[in-house]
This record gives sequence, C-alpha cells and structure tokens, in this order.
Amino acid sequence: MRRGLRGAVLGFTGDPFLSDDPASTLRITEDALVVLDDGRIAEVRPWSAARARGLEVVHYPDAILCPGFIDCHVHYPQTQMIGAYGAQLLDWLDLHTFPAEQAYADPAHAAEAARVFLAELLRNGTTTAAVYCTVHPQSVEAFFTESHRLNTRMIAGKVLMDRNAPPALLDTAERGYEESRALIERWHGVGRQLYAITPRFAPTSTPAQLEAAGQLWREYPGTYLQTHLSENEAEIAWVRELFPERDGYLDVYHQAGLTGRRAVFGHAVHLSEEEFACCHRTGSSLAHCPSSNLFLGSGLFPAFQARRRDRPVCLGLGTDLGAGTSFSQLRTLGDAYKVAMGRGRGLTAAHGFWLATAGGAEALDLTDTIGHIAPGHEADLVVLDLKATPLLEYRMRFARDWAERLFVLMTLGDDRVVRATWVAGELRHDRDKPGAG
Repeated sequence: MRRGLRGAVLGFTGDPFLSDDPASTLRITEDALVVLDDGRIAEVRPWSAARARGLEVVHYPDAILCPGFIDCHVHYPQTQMIGAYGAQLLDWLDLHTFPAEQAYADPAHAAEAARVFLAELLRNGTTTAAVYCTVHPQSVEAFFTESHRLNTRMIAGKVLMDRNAPPALLDTAERGYEESRALIERWHGVGRQLYAITPRFAPTSTPAQLEAAGQLWREYPGTYLQTHLSENEAEIAWVRELFPERDGYLDVYHQAGLTGRRAVFGHAVHLSEEEFACCHRTGSSLAHCPSSNLFLGSGLFPAFQARRRDRPVCLGLGTDLGAGTSFSQLRTLGDAYKVAMGRGRGLTAAHGFWLATAGGAEALDLTDTIGHIAPGHEADLVVLDLKATPLLEYRMRFARDWAERLFVLMTLGDDRVVRATWVAGELRHDRDKPGAG
C-alpha cells in the first residue's frame, strides 16, 4: 500500500565520529513527506515540494521521524530475568542466565517469550536486532516464526556451548554444527530473517566447536557471526587459562576464522590497541552495551578509541537484555553518554543517534537496507514525540536547536517517547491507539 508520513525527518550527512563538528552531520528536514510503497521508502522531500494528492498521509506534528532503532546485541530468552539482582558476569550467568535458558526446551515457553520480546522491541522503536536465542533449536524456530509474522528484519541464531555450562544447555561441536546448518537452511533469507552463527563466548566452546563454527560460516556466505568479547576482566583471565597458546581473547576467534565482515562482537570493553586494529583490518564490528556494562560493573567502553579516525571500527549500540535493564535505545543512549563522560569525553546527540541508526546498520552490514530514511531503503521508521511527557514538553521550550532537542530525548526519553513504529511500511505500534498495529 502506498502512503505518506509527514513530519520532521532525521538524517545524517556523514559520520559524526569522523567529523570535527559532529552537530554539523545532523540533517533535519523540518517538515517533510516520506512516501512508503511496497515496504520501502519511495520518496523523501520537503512538504512544500511534495506531491501528496490522492495519497493517504499520516501527520506527526511535534515529533521527529527517525530510522528504526537497531539493537546490535540482545538476548531474547533473558526477558524473563531482566533486572535480576547482584553478581558480576560469570556468577550472574550461573545464578540467573543458565537457569532461565533451560526453560526454552519447551517450544510453548519459547513462543510466548518471543511474542513478548518482539512486542517490547516495537513498543520501544527498535525494528532490527541481533538476537541470541538458546542452545535449543526450538528457541530459534519460535523467534523467527514470530519475527516473520511481524515482517521485522531480525538477525538471530542458536547458541553454541559444549563445555562450562549446565548439562541441559550443552550440545557438541558436531551437533551444534548440524543443528545450526539446518536452521540456516530453513530461515536465512526467508522474508526479512537473517541467521547468525552464535558461539556464546570462548569459555563455553571448545576449540573444536569454534573451528566448526568457522567452517559453517565459510560454507554459508552472507550469514553472521555473533559472540561476546572482553566484557569482564575475570572472563578475560579465564580465556587466557583456557587458550594459553593464543595471543589474546580476540585471537581465539581470529585463529578459528571468526573475524571478518558480519562478525559482531558484544561488549569489547577491555580491548588492546592491537585488537582494535585487528577489528578494523578484518571489518569486524563491535556492539557497545553501556547499560549492561554499568549494571554488571564490567567497565567503561572507550567508544571514541574504537572509532579512532585512522582506523575506525564499525560500532553499533546494544541493550544486552537481560543484564541491560531497558528495551529503550533512548535510555541506553543516556547510559552511553554517562560512560563516555566517565572516560572524559561527552557523547553528543549526533554521535548517539548515529550509533542507534546508521552506525548500527553499518555494524550489521546493512547500510544500503536500513538505518536511513532514504529512497530505496526498507521502510522501518520510529516516530519520536517531542512532548511525550510534561517534563519533556516544558524542557523543549528552552531547547535552542535540533541538536539540543535530540540530546534531551536521549537523556530524558524512554518508551513513552515512541509515538509510533512502522515496519516495512506497515504500522506495528501506535502508542495512542493500542492494538492499531
């Protein structure tokens, strides 16, 4: 169906991390018409120059149309344990994560969790995510089935673990390979679904399983590789004990053939310069998960070091539920600002919104598909209400320009700011008309 959306539109003229004037990379069209046709964006033009005759137009005053948010690292099975108290990473996995994930042997439980998770993503304006399922193939089936029904562009995969986890969550190198291959054949490229080969992290996979994952990735070009990297200092020390022959944590993956374009490493809080350089050289991407890192006390990710101009690493934003405590990318950006300030440099609105949209698309190798409101791109958009709360409405009266308005959204905003979420040109969430999507 051909229709139009009218409102202010957010875009970028370049990467704010690579600019001397980050705010200048913001491109705001104050009053524009975005024409959606057959799931894609057909036109974007100022309203004064638009041809809207005969077109159904939805007008969003006092709002800004933004590319749908992109979450580069999240665990849907952990929705049921979000906000679990206490412990740093390794103890937290044993206390909370592994017990919760055992329930996903039940297809009905997995299906319910997938429905809740995807509904929450859309309610928060997130239209694409790189998602960890569990070791159970049925957890992947449940997730992709619901995502396909909603027509969301999602990346997901079965977790691979063949050691250092409860017996109920272990596969083997061979079984993990075969189950992952069957899921790739069934789901990768079906509608808007994409598959990610997903070893949880180096300590829960033997060298044989990591090698099998690398072989599988080579056999299926166009699939993704996602895993965790250098999140926690105790974890890094454990990797050093388990893989004494390797030069570091990233080298464990690199030697198994698990670095390259469409490889997405979550966290990467404690990388060396040599590891950043390897990511740049191989085209590997990082997912910055500030809320989770603060919650588990893992450390402060150096975003500006990662995007250093002479060797920028592809970088997106991740909520990392359930150690992350919100589905909202706005709240996650608020935490990203605090993390950056903790390292001595502020993250502007241009940096933040770029990470949540265009940067995420680059990190997932989908720059020509999502992350921009531009002709030819898939029509995934989120409408952000500048007056969503009494405080926001009052605060916006004093904002001097769009850079300040956007910064206020990323420091004071949450799910209430999301007025509507459009997926492939269809309304999937309408805050003011529950059920309309």
